[in-house]
Amino acid sequence: MIQIDYPDRSLWPDVLKRPVMNVESLFDTVRGILQRVQAEGDSAVLDYEWNFDKVKLSSLAVTEEEMKLSEDLITESLKNAIHLAAQNIHAFHAAQRFAGCRVETQPGVVCWQKAVPIERVGLYIPGGTAPLFSTVLMLAVPARIAGCKDIILCTPPMRDGKVHPAVLYAAKVAGVKYVFKAGGVQAIAAMAYGTETVPKVYKIFGPGNQFVTAAKQLVSLRDVAIDMPAGPSEVAVLADETANPVFVAADMLSQAEHGVDSQAILITTSPILRQAVMEEIECQLSLLPRHDIAACSLKHSKLIVVHDMDEAVDLVNAYAPEHLIIQANEYRSIAERIINAGSVFLGSYSTESAGDYASGTNHTLPTNGYARAYSGVCLDSFIRKITFQEISPVGLQHIGPSIQEMAANEHLDAHKNAVTVRMENLKRRL
Repeated sequence: MIQIDYPDRSLWPDVLKRPVMNVESLFDTVRGILQRVQAEGDSAVLDYEWNFDKVKLSSLAVTEEEMKLSEDLITESLKNAIHLAAQNIHAFHAAQRFAGCRVETQPGVVCWQKAVPIERVGLYIPGGTAPLFSTVLMLAVPARIAGCKDIILCTPPMRDGKVHPAVLYAAKVAGVKYVFKAGGVQAIAAMAYGTETVPKVYKIFGPGNQFVTAAKQLVSLRDVAIDMPAGPSEVAVLADETANPVFVAADMLSQAEHGVDSQAILITTSPILRQAVMEEIECQLSLLPRHDIAACSLKHSKLIVVHDMDEAVDLVNAYAPEHLIIQANEYRSIAERIINAGSVFLGSYSTESAGDYASGTNHTLPTNGYARAYSGVCLDSFIRKITFQEISPVGLQHIGPSIQEMAANEHLDAHKNAVTVRMENLKRRL
């Protein structure tokens, strides 16, 4: 871990550097896979599953029988946990339903919005080092609330050619009917372009490795929308001398075990706390099954001491973390000053793990500083808002002259004429 003491503000850009994720270097490789899947469909996806995942598949679709069997392959305690998480995610996202209102901007001029679901969405669920069945809930539950007609889920199969039963069970609980055995770039391509088996979608959601990230960026240029740009996962812990070093260390390690390119940052006003956290991290790290992954991540994680809480808040906002945990005496007032973060966890007992799984908030969040401009996935991510307007003869008389004047000054005479012919029609009727 890197220790930094009282960095001058001029040095903050260097202090807050993240692990480099240069997906542009992968574009040529990824583009070739995308083009082949677009041209050859299922056969290309099946071939890439053998090349990359070392799985020989005869078909991509998960069968109804496989979905049913998943229920018998996981424990009752895990089923109960999945149901609890799904219930809380549903409650939180259902409360975000859009309620439009009609606005009369001028007499006879009425405008309003209508929310409509994206008809067909694609969810990518990574396999890799862990089955992310929680991400199934985070994406599929709000998609179902939004009213998306078709929810397409792609996930890499295990070496036996089957999808992890917890992923299938979570999909079943969330109401997903279409699940396909496809991972990596080939899965993104299948959803972006459509194949004989996998339907083309209109927007793709979900995390992934550098190749998946590069693929999402490329297909978003002209073929399909994506949820947000992505980078390695990250957490910042903002703490004062009242923080519990055991809790802080546990939170930083929970982030570090995500992947070798993940980053955990402690920003504190207390050198004593930093020392205690360092010692506790070493103690807890030795007990983790994913020790090697977490240890690699910690090499570019940072422990930063600043002069006061004002400076600490400014440093957090400059970093714009995906996850922010505030363990400080006045955490509520501090939280009011946070303007750049994906998801914020307040107080000693609000661990990031709660948001990752079961509190109800979404864990698909902007990384790599994108929290300055992007929100995390929410109900709005799965809907579009269409505007409507109705203008009566009285309304046109109120705003028509202004439209004509503005159009004339923009040298768009046809725009002006579209109003003029109506105004003249009204005069003849009067």
